[in-house]
Amino acid sequence: MSHVQVVLKNEVDNLGGSGDLVRVRAGYARNFLIPRGVAVLATPSNIKQVEHERRLALKRAEALRKKVEEAAVKFKGLRVQVAKEAGEEGKLFGSVTSQEVAEAMARAGIEVDKRKIGMPEDIIKTVGEYPLSVDLGQGVKPEFTLGVVTKS
Repeated sequence: MSHVQVVLKNEVDNLGGSGDLVRVRAGYARNFLIPRGVAVLATPSNIKQVEHERRLALKRAEALRKKVEEAAVKFKGLRVQVAKEAGEEGKLFGSVTSQEVAEAMARAGIEVDKRKIGMPEDIIKTVGEYPLSVDLGQGVKPEFTLGVVTKS
């Protein structure tokens, strides 16, 4: 049973994550891991290369997270308003859609994909204020307030 050490370039189930130095059977490395580009033999230069790529990926992820957090600041205290026709007791004719919320945010100067807006499960069908959130990615979900008023 001959074993070799390889450096993983990607995460492999039940084996390890990117950049991990693992000991596997020679046939598994030769026939599966290396041909698929998932791993490289553990030479000093390959180890340095994979570590360098991992550091770069971490820097990119951190820069993206900072950018997302800076964008989240725009939502602090944000209140957007949607005007809809309503009947007695503030009941709307229809409901407020994520498209309408996205358009109201665009009027406020913030472009957001309507699919990223966290609408409540119970549909907005009455006049009032509702707390909503936007998924900006990287686990950042800033909240804002939606005001629903009657159209005059």
